[in-house]
Amino acid sequence: QVQLVESGGGSVQAGGSLRLSCAASGGTFSNYVMGWFRQAPGKEREFVAAHGRISFSVLYTDSVKGRFTISRDNAKNTVSLQMNSLKPEDTAVYYCAAGSAVSRVPNQYDYWGPGTQVTVSS
Repeated sequence: QVQLVESGGGSVQAGGSLRLSCAASGGTFSNYVMGWFRQAPGKEREFVAAHGRISFSVLYTDSVKGRFTISRDNAKNTVSLQMNSLKPEDTAVYYCAAGSAVSRVPNQYDYWGPGTQVTVSS
């Protein structure tokens, strides 16, 4: 059983930056694909980025390409999401997830954190 806890959310103005982190425990971190999803009020949970078990296996949704960067540190059991040039439409609760394959589909991930709020004001 893997436990995930996100941190680093907050409120920023448009154009600002935030760095989200997700700490994992209870499993062999390097065995898992790690993903970030987000959910805005009244909307479905959507894929943001995923990082496979190896460094070049990363995937982003089109709306964050060039602005967000996902990275992982297997020695520290963490995955991070560096978010630059933030826009009001990035406002959402951001979730960290662990699964067995790089996927954009939420139900392909087995473990989820409780989420962290990101609010971007215009």
